[in-house]
Amino acid sequence: QVQLVESGGGLVQAGGSLRLSCAASGRTFSRSAMGWFRQAPGKEREFVAAISWSSGRTYYTDSVKGRFTISGDNAKNAVFLQMNSLKPEDTAVYYCAVSRYGWGVPTTSSEYDYWGQGTQVTVSS
Repeated sequence: QVQLVESGGGLVQAGGSLRLSCAASGRTFSRSAMGWFRQAPGKEREFVAAISWSSGRTYYTDSVKGRFTISGDNAKNAVFLQMNSLKPEDTAVYYCAVSRYGWGVPTTSSEYDYWGQGTQVTVSS
């Protein structure tokens, strides 16, 4: 079993930055991918970014390209999300997730097997 714990969320003004961290414990998967999703009140959970451990490839949703950067340390079982130039519409609970068989870069919730509890990000105008 895999347990994920997110941290780094908080309150920031528009244009500011935050760095989210996700630490994994328990069973690890060498062929896995890790990703970030977010969910705002009244909205569906949406994909933000992902990284494949096997290939190093990354993928971002259009709304965060050029502003967010995903990175990871497979040896440490950790993944990070650097968020710059934050906008009020980025306000959401951010979730870290693991896909056991990330041969590509999965971008849908159904492709992920383990989830963290989430960390709140609030961007004020």
